[in-house]
Amino acid sequence: MWKDTRCTGQYDISQNSIIKVDKITMEKNHKDKINRRDFLKIAGAGTFASAAALYGCSSRKPNSGSEAAALGEIPTDKMVYRTNPTTGDKVSLLGYGCMRWPTRTKSDGSGDEIDQEAVNELIDYAIAHGVNYFDTSPAYVQGLSERATGIALKRHPREKFFLATKLSNFSPSTHSQEESLAMYHRSFRDLQVDYLDYLLLHGIGMGGMEALHSRYLDNGMLDFLLKEREAGRIRNLGFSYHGDIEVFDYLLSRHDELKWDFVQIQLNYVDWKHAKEVNTRNTDAEYLYGELVKRGIPAVIMEPLLGGRLSKLNDHLMARLKQRRPQDSVASWAFRFAGTFPNVLTVLSGMTYMEHLQDNLRTFSPLEPCTEEELALLEDTAQKMLRYPTVPCNDCKYCMPCPYGLDIPAILLHYNRCINEGNVPQSSQDENYREARRAFLIGYDRSVPRLRQASHCTGCNQCTPHCPQGIDIPKKLQEIDRFVEDLKQERL
Repeated sequence: MWKDTRCTGQYDISQNSIIKVDKITMEKNHKDKINRRDFLKIAGAGTFASAAALYGCSSRKPNSGSEAAALGEIPTDKMVYRTNPTTGDKVSLLGYGCMRWPTRTKSDGSGDEIDQEAVNELIDYAIAHGVNYFDTSPAYVQGLSERATGIALKRHPREKFFLATKLSNFSPSTHSQEESLAMYHRSFRDLQVDYLDYLLLHGIGMGGMEALHSRYLDNGMLDFLLKEREAGRIRNLGFSYHGDIEVFDYLLSRHDELKWDFVQIQLNYVDWKHAKEVNTRNTDAEYLYGELVKRGIPAVIMEPLLGGRLSKLNDHLMARLKQRRPQDSVASWAFRFAGTFPNVLTVLSGMTYMEHLQDNLRTFSPLEPCTEEELALLEDTAQKMLRYPTVPCNDCKYCMPCPYGLDIPAILLHYNRCINEGNVPQSSQDENYREARRAFLIGYDRSVPRLRQASHCTGCNQCTPHCPQGIDIPKKLQEIDRFVEDLKQERL
């Protein structure tokens, strides 16, 4: 069992609290049940998608400055750290995911660019409050994340942070050793470093064993990366997993030979036991984490908020959590869940805004692990969430840019938001039909410019192979477009 170290001392997290979740029966469950009529009013009855709930249909901003001030100053010396058993690195339990850096419109109006000043401010604040793990990729923010991250971190002493990036050779055009090596060396240049603390084979499982062979085995790239680790240019070598469990099991079966230093998995209180209910191609995090524990491999956690869906629950579920911890954000429950597991090295969060960063810092400075009762409550929350029909989009933007200009994530997220708030009417006979119809259509035009809406999808299918969640994106867009047209023509 690992030690958690923070400036005020050390403590152990007992894994018994995890193991005993299944032994707890939720008392007074009847108070939390929703009848069919109430369910339809809260969640809507969309028939086009599956999985968990996301955000709210209205435009909700992060915590206001007054709300943050009411919670008091954020301590700079209370961050929890976990020790990497391979290197002895003391890694902050909150890690910074660099997938969603803030952007702004270019001065010439030709598109968007990363807001470097905002990135600098976020990274400075994170480091000042104890965050020392930064995770990026050549694929993030349409290829711009590594450079922006490197510029911001270059302003700090190299020993103040651990930098993780990935060999993101998804496209068949980058599978060759020549192209993969070019990507690898470009990461060093863009990040402005001469060694990487953590390097990942990116998204293994996507494309199955065939893709694994083409991207890393047959082209000699895995052998190359192992030699780079021996040379010290890579200090920790691991992989991130999405999709085909055969690939995950195969790579772990070679652990005695390859000696993985860490593995990145998707873990949250929905995916813990219900990953396949969210997406049939996924595997329960309980299994993934358990396999890593057996081998003593540290786990790095991605998607603790299930792509944001666990930060904005419907009103009924939110009220249950707020009743128990009124001062805590809904998102903090998901982060506490992920951080409770003792073999977790760090929990990644893509914090676009300062409010997100500050909220997460409060959660981890220090972490208060979930109690057995709270773990049981979150499991019950997950079960109830699965009754709400939303699209399992994690807003990773791997599907972008669309060659026809669609804003795919914005379309899917708007649909999910409206389902969560009951603004996806089943028929014109619904009690709140007029209000829901107006909220959906007006919100759609505000969230997604008309030239980037689902009606412009040609079905070219260039996006689907890049989706880590395996969503049939053209099919979903066509279904949403039909629903929009039915709303406009009042054909429901």
